[in-house]
Amino acid sequence: MEPAVAASAAAAKISVRDASKAFHRARSDETVEALRGVSLDIADHTFVSLVGPSGCGKTTLLRMLNGLIKPDSGTVLVNGKPPEPGPAMSFVFQSFRLIPWATVRGNVAFGLEVNGIPKKEARDVADHYLALVGLSKFARAYPTELSGGMKQRVALARALATEPEILLMDEPFASIDAQTRELMQIELMRIWARQRGVVVFVTHSVDEAVLLSDQVVLMGPRPGRIVEVLDVDLPRPRWEYNVRADPRFIDMRTRLWTHIREMVMSDPDSEFFRRNAGT
Repeated sequence: MEPAVAASAAAAKISVRDASKAFHRARSDETVEALRGVSLDIADHTFVSLVGPSGCGKTTLLRMLNGLIKPDSGTVLVNGKPPEPGPAMSFVFQSFRLIPWATVRGNVAFGLEVNGIPKKEARDVADHYLALVGLSKFARAYPTELSGGMKQRVALARALATEPEILLMDEPFASIDAQTRELMQIELMRIWARQRGVVVFVTHSVDEAVLLSDQVVLMGPRPGRIVEVLDVDLPRPRWEYNVRADPRFIDMRTRLWTHIREMVMSDPDSEFFRRNAGT
């Protein structure tokens, strides 16, 4: 490792170096290369979004960051060590993954109790984070009684309750309606402004990535690689003004969409390319 690269990795909260990953498909006896030679440093107190065409390895990279998937080659370090699932790192999925027979409070307190926090203390912490996401009145409700947006708020409160240093989010707002999604984006920005940990956020929405992030990482089609890392130079808090009308927002959105459109149109494995080949 070059001295400058080594210094950058040492200062980073998360450091990925030349990481590659392939998966074997048993049915087709085919090996699919998901990631190739990915290198990325993420500083503490930073909100980073991963964007790119479908199948470019965003979720694979996210799961490598919390140790659920190991790279075939290269390294992934969190605080200078290989990542391990634990209370210092929380994961929010696209599907809510709530416990159906537990109340809202019970769902949020579950991870705390698993980590040895006494039940009374865990419930007090759960109530604090339910208040933070605006669900105090629903503490005794069950998941079946909640809307999709409310379920995602519970999932977010559960992830935050362990007060993680790092929050990994895999398209958490993809399955909720557009209006609720905008409200959840504001909620997440408000919470992050208080917590100021690291967030790594996977999304297919370029607008969402630019709105939320300090940095946007653009990934290319399979095998996934990092094409560009863009710094988002927009004032915070972003919920206090019409950020989408800012020329810098428009320019960055256009730049990212142009890159993604060009990658999809030229990728022979993409559905768009197959539909339009020869036309």
